[in-house]
Amino acid sequence: MSEERRWFEQPPPEPKADRDREESPAKDLWTRCPGCDEVLYRADLLSQQQVCHHCGHHFRLTALERITLLSDEGSFVRHDAGLSACDPLEFVDSKAYPDRIKASKAKAKENDAYIAGSCTIDGVDVELGVFNFGFMGGSMGSVVGEAITRQYERAAERGVPAIVVSASGGARMQEGVLSLMQMAKTCAALGRLRERAGQPYISLLTDPTTGGVAASFAMLGDLIIAEPNALIGFAGPRVIEQTIGESLPEGFQTSEYLLDHGMLDQIVHRWDLKKTLARHLRWMTEAG
Repeated sequence: MSEERRWFEQPPPEPKADRDREESPAKDLWTRCPGCDEVLYRADLLSQQQVCHHCGHHFRLTALERITLLSDEGSFVRHDAGLSACDPLEFVDSKAYPDRIKASKAKAKENDAYIAGSCTIDGVDVELGVFNFGFMGGSMGSVVGEAITRQYERAAERGVPAIVVSASGGARMQEGVLSLMQMAKTCAALGRLRERAGQPYISLLTDPTTGGVAASFAMLGDLIIAEPNALIGFAGPRVIEQTIGESLPEGFQTSEYLLDHGMLDQIVHRWDLKKTLARHLRWMTEAG
């Protein structure tokens, strides 16, 4: 009998060192829903506006996807695209702030974390601004604060409503007190929109809306709407639990919890957002 070992007696082959699973085409075709754990075909998910058809989980949208979802086709005219962050504090943590900005620009293909412009929503003129969470977690620095302030000022000058879609981790720590100043700056501009122009402001909260954004203009809307199951709050649940030494209620800081406790006016499914905004805009303006 041959001394050669049978196949099941042989050691397993060594894995290929250069194998890169990230390059597998399947990774781009499928994704797993964090809400129900179902595997979803990305093309189907895209056709459903990034909403899981099994459980209704709302995946995060990019800023451009959000603008396409809400504005009338071809109506969006962008403003202030050339604004870009500087580094007055010469801030360095694990990486220098200019290096972080450069990397974020390359990744997000944008200059900063906010896109603003003029458009129509079902024929109603508005000034629309959308956070870009893919750029440093949608954090608000001087550029974002300036863009939002200019948006409110354009709305006041044109005599049209303003809508801000929030998706942010809060103030940008690399800009220190300058980022915190944007909270007061944007709220002052919002006050002028109401007092001098008499125009409404609708705040749309998406997952996540936290920190200095949640603590300022995001919660000052004449109408505050949120997508289902969005995380909304100032500090994260874990930080709060560690601070107060108690467990938080189930669903704390979700859209549903805030609606039950009077912090929101309405929760709207993504599929109904545009028509709901259009209806409210007509009720709140002379367009109605």
